[in-house]
Amino acid sequence: MKARLATLLLLLACTLPASGRVTSIEILTRTPVLNNQSFGQAGTYEEITARIHYAVLPGDPHNRIIVDLDKAPRNAKGEVEFSADLFLLRPINGGNHALLLEIPNRGAKGLMRIVDGGTSSALPTTAENFGDDWLLQQGYTLADLGWQWDAPDLHGNLRLYAPVATDHGHPITGLLRDDFTPVVATKDWPLGHIIEGRVGGTEYPAMNPADPRNVLTVRDTPDGPRTTIPKTNWGFTSVHAVHLNSGFQAGRIYELVYTVKDPVVAGLGFAAVRDFVAWLKSSPAATPTPIAPVKFAYAAGISQCGRFLRDYLYEGFNQDESGHQALDGILAHVGGAGRGSFNYRFAQPSRDSQPMSSIFWPTDIFPFTDEPEVDPTHPNAAPAGLLDAARAEHDVPKVFLSHTSYEYWGRAASLIHTTADGRHDMPIGRNVRIYFFAGLQHFSGPFPPQKGRGQLASQNPQSFLPIRWFWRAMITNMNAWVQQGTEPPPSAYPHIADGTLVPRDKLAFPAIQGIHPPDNFTEAFHLDFGRNWRETRILTMQPPIVSAPFPILFPQVNRDGNAEAGIHLPEIAVPLATYTGWNLRDPATGASEERVSFLGSYLPFPKTEADRKTTGDPRLSIEERYSSREDYLTRYKKAVDDLVSQHWILPQDAPDLMKQGAAEWDDATK
Repeated sequence: MKARLATLLLLLACTLPASGRVTSIEILTRTPVLNNQSFGQAGTYEEITARIHYAVLPGDPHNRIIVDLDKAPRNAKGEVEFSADLFLLRPINGGNHALLLEIPNRGAKGLMRIVDGGTSSALPTTAENFGDDWLLQQGYTLADLGWQWDAPDLHGNLRLYAPVATDHGHPITGLLRDDFTPVVATKDWPLGHIIEGRVGGTEYPAMNPADPRNVLTVRDTPDGPRTTIPKTNWGFTSVHAVHLNSGFQAGRIYELVYTVKDPVVAGLGFAAVRDFVAWLKSSPAATPTPIAPVKFAYAAGISQCGRFLRDYLYEGFNQDESGHQALDGILAHVGGAGRGSFNYRFAQPSRDSQPMSSIFWPTDIFPFTDEPEVDPTHPNAAPAGLLDAARAEHDVPKVFLSHTSYEYWGRAASLIHTTADGRHDMPIGRNVRIYFFAGLQHFSGPFPPQKGRGQLASQNPQSFLPIRWFWRAMITNMNAWVQQGTEPPPSAYPHIADGTLVPRDKLAFPAIQGIHPPDNFTEAFHLDFGRNWRETRILTMQPPIVSAPFPILFPQVNRDGNAEAGIHLPEIAVPLATYTGWNLRDPATGASEERVSFLGSYLPFPKTEADRKTTGDPRLSIEERYSSREDYLTRYKKAVDDLVSQHWILPQDAPDLMKQGAAEWDDATK
């Protein structure tokens, strides 16, 4: 393992064919995984860290959509050069010849932790980091590739190193926006998107702290009026932080507009993914020792990275300069209807869209569906869909769009399967599946259930329902769909036609004492960032003009408050509680009527009939539902068996679900 500390072990200066735009691979470390431990039939693995070097032609039709690429410096061949970090787990014997590429979330790896239950690590070295090593047992080549220029520069994080655009050598300037909502009072705040208590993106520095165009405002709700804070009351402590003399108050939304310069050509992140995958698939013999020969490639993206993959498809990046298809399959999870600030001048890739921050960014913007749809406010415009470019180039991959209950409240998820006017269900393409995992939150909460803390401090305990088992089945189903043509489970999500998808005022949530579903939810709006902003990807107006929202709908619930439609874990089919897609902010953090980011709620049933009658809870108690622990577990097992038979859960994972069910009963009835 000491070899991992080496700064440079090898440089593969590759002479690559025209089939890919990878020019060289700089290998930094090369280490046997867990001292050459064998992972079943897949055999041994090698862990590689490297820097991938690229060159692209600005005039190539596959690259022209990259904003400001024509303004980037070029080499003697007229190409734009850039590079990206790579982390690779390579089966020595080739494994199953399939690449599973994780799109890192703000530079960090997470798929192995989520799927295999491993512990978090910048560079995994211990058995605990690899969890039950299911992914390695299957023989996948696992990779993480840097795509985000503003990912925090932390140990083990993966980043994109892209050039800065200029106007014939002169600096390009513009306006940028930052917003934030503190959970405690403070006088200083760093620039950049704060997510789960940490900086998710290293923002552009202030060009001129004294520029009169720098403006700081405050408001109490996302759609509330802004109040401008006098310049005498605030200023920059550095080009990377702002100070308010009277102090930033908890629960209030502060928005800073300021001047910046030197835009990074951020859209090269899409090209980094495209060209690495296409090269790996089509040119494995290009190096004396192929780094990882693969025949098939799937990308997995969660949250920000699910939105990245949706945008990757929309922007038409699944074909390289030589016409080779890159990704065969895409698993975009909890991206909802969003895309993102990935290919704009002064792009801010870390920005998402949360209840109290990153509000009115070009994240949830039309179109939302995979099939072409019509914007009701522009009925004469041509229909548009996410897969238009891929269809035109005949390189549509297999696509899973999966989401949880949270995304209907926090990511406008209904728009991916309704018409943009919210009146009808939309058809979906034959290469697409939409999966709604009922009762889960944006990421799985802890068990036993507990309230959110810190930046995510909440009023109710979080939904702990696990996504892990669904992920393993989805990866298996995708691999079989691509390689054998085996159809995966059909789409499962709520519909307008059968009444399982409804407006907020039609939601039949039970009247639980002290619990009220919020009236506010994340909406997708028509935004105006200035003249021709959608064509040029240059935002000249900050903040934007906000006009009509697109209608958002919600999964209808049963008498217990659980979603009627979707894919039901045993916890929903044989419930001990209500699991929602929303949770409210802890009053101590301010704005207690607003939703807390990412979290759902766990609302346990009364234990006994007497408890139910005392509180007036309309939901039957546990005592009234199940005659005994054995009765509950018998029903729970039936629900597990149903999931296995329908290919939502792998057979080998059923025993772990049963253990979880027993633990949940013991916790709920203690």
